[in-house]
Amino acid sequence: LNKPAGMVVHPAAGTENNTLVNALLHHCQGRLSGVGGVARPGIVHRLDQFTSGLMVVAKDDPTHVSLSQQFAGRQVEKIYHAVLCGVITPPQGEMHAAIARHPNHRKVMTVLSGGRSAHTDYATLETWEVACLVEARLHTGRTHQVRVHFKYLGFPLLGDATYGKRPNASLAQLLGWSAPRQMLHAARLGFLH
Repeated sequence: LNKPAGMVVHPAAGTENNTLVNALLHHCQGRLSGVGGVARPGIVHRLDQFTSGLMVVAKDDPTHVSLSQQFAGRQVEKIYHAVLCGVITPPQGEMHAAIARHPNHRKVMTVLSGGRSAHTDYATLETWEVACLVEARLHTGRTHQVRVHFKYLGFPLLGDATYGKRPNASLAQLLGWSAPRQMLHAARLGFLH
């Protein structure tokens, strides 16, 4: 499915209704995999609330187990498109930087030695005067991986209030426009069917 930006994937504290799970339960008339539990039927992986794009959902338990194993075994192709603040140099590259929870801000992730390994490749697709569009290929699946890695390189995502507040404020002042959300889209998802 193609998740719209702004939709929460599953119910949590403060967001009980209008989630992707609510929509799936209605659409599939309750026939979804139970592996994820009552709160997350069919949910194999997640996207942030304000990230749009492709997700795979399991309708039955054997499919859920197979897909979960593919994600855990890094057999799933995950390609994102992101608009960055600034024009990244070099125009293509590779990041190997471990990610962990920030020691002082528990809802934020950061590059931290001793964290879980994280690997992202990127290539610039288009450049503008003050921003660029990149394609990022994830070899691992860490929380906020794309956002954290590009912040670490000094080019946070356009519209990302968590990981790029100052660069986004500067661009908003320069352009007279603010992005309504982080400019991140799950563009391609490859798995064994």
